Amino acid sequence: MNDPRLVEAMSDPGFYPHQPEQVDLIQTHISYVFIAGDYVYKVKKAIEFDFLNFTTLEKRRHFCEEELRLNRRLAPDTYLDVVEITEDDRGHLRLGGGKRQEALSGRGERVIDYAVHMRKLPQECMLEKIIVRADFDPHILDAIADKLAAFHRSAETGGLIDKIGGPATIRRNHDENFAETEQYVGVTIPEWQFKLVKKYVYKFFEDNKELLDRRVKEHRIRDCHGDLHLEHIVVADKIIIFDCIEFNERFRYEDVAAEVAFLAMDLDYNGYAAHGERFVRSYMRFSKDKDLIKLLNFYKCYYAFVRGKVDSFQNDEPEVDPRHREEAVNFAKHYFDLAYAYAARLDNPTLILITGLMGTGKSALAAQAAPRLGAEVIRSDLLRKEIMNMAPTDRHYVEFGGGIYDDDISRRTYLEAHSRAEVLLKAGHSVIVDASYKKRDERIHAAAMARRLGAGFLVIECICPEEIVRERLELRVKDQREASDGRWEIYEAQKNDFDRIDELPRRSYLALDTSLPPEECVRKIIERLRSRPS
Repeated sequence: MNDPRLVEAMSDPGFYPHQPEQVDLIQTHISYVFIAGDYVYKVKKAIEFDFLNFTTLEKRRHFCEEELRLNRRLAPDTYLDVVEITEDDRGHLRLGGGKRQEALSGRGERVIDYAVHMRKLPQECMLEKIIVRADFDPHILDAIADKLAAFHRSAETGGLIDKIGGPATIRRNHDENFAETEQYVGVTIPEWQFKLVKKYVYKFFEDNKELLDRRVKEHRIRDCHGDLHLEHIVVADKIIIFDCIEFNERFRYEDVAAEVAFLAMDLDYNGYAAHGERFVRSYMRFSKDKDLIKLLNFYKCYYAFVRGKVDSFQNDEPEVDPRHREEAVNFAKHYFDLAYAYAARLDNPTLILITGLMGTGKSALAAQAAPRLGAEVIRSDLLRKEIMNMAPTDRHYVEFGGGIYDDDISRRTYLEAHSRAEVLLKAGHSVIVDASYKKRDERIHAAAMARRLGAGFLVIECICPEEIVRERLELRVKDQREASDGRWEIYEAQKNDFDRIDELPRRSYLALDTSLPPEECVRKIIERLRSRPS
């Protein structure tokens, strides 16, 4: 362990030669970070995990020097030196300069630890702070992508880097992730999420061996930053990227696609998915890396899982206070949920019909499932009124099959839905069409389109106990924001006009009881899609 006096001494402003007004301590799972006025001193905790070992003084010195060397690639003016924390012959601790232990021995002092000495970066210029502003300039993302692409072009590659960063290590990293996270199943990650992520990862390896091998041959494996997220980017008079991984080459020697995916994942996590898409597009433009998009979701899933694992570790650290431990557990849950969302996303464009009688929960299910699957939604209730130049909330109560619900307008609605779905499928997007699809011919037409486009296809029939349907429809009539015109008397008529779904192979059909909790319904859809052959 570190000297027990170290934290107390370094929390005292009088410990520092420049005499700051105050010292703030921030703890991560592997470091003590002392913010002392205009400077920062980072001390590595004397700990060991499977992925790092800071248990000896010599190891901590080595990794402090590595941190200095590696971070000067992207933040040369920020990382100043490695300094000693020493003890004199009276037992007093002091902060040394950039000297070695031999030079101190003559004064009766010994080194008890080391710190990385840095300039304090302007907090108000952190990307995580400026991106929330209404006047945020998205061109900043282009500039970050440009800097990162240039860094990757000049970063070391070949030889040991290719070997360490190749498919075997990628798989080992995932194996390690799952092994180290098993103890948190049921604590920070539900078992069903853990199982699905694991299944997705190993299926990806199986299906993409050739691609992963080609990335090595093309020298897309580089000595990267390894920990690229919003908190590690400063946008001032120039862009500064800091705090790279120094403690394990396996996490830094990686595919450049992984580096890009990390920041894109962090943008997603913080609610900036559109900014993440822009950053990825810009990086691909600067790097000319066309294969990156095929790896993006896989690496996003990896890094979200890593962040969930790392935050979970804090639940076991006795020195972390209860409030921060609870915070870390909540962060871990959110990261694991994001990893699950990436694992759930469809690898290939897929057409999903959410069908069933009115009031059975089609629209609610489509809205719940779409973000998990990364799919676009086409809602027939809205499309029908758009075709008729009506506002979405305009009510149109007519007899069954009359008015805007007659056969001709219904036919136009389905044709338009299929036309829009085709455009999205051709562009590589998955699509959910939320419509009753009560007629067999409508479903057969949709299935034929999916086959013609080489897209996946699944029909989900929403079923629900009638007492719940009636309650839903009565509430719907009272909701002035609702686009659907469904009512109980129309439901009863529609029941007798719904062609049984018996024309599909079993793998393309799922009957779903929507009285179950929404997340459970979505989970059943994901499990069905993931269980189907590619």
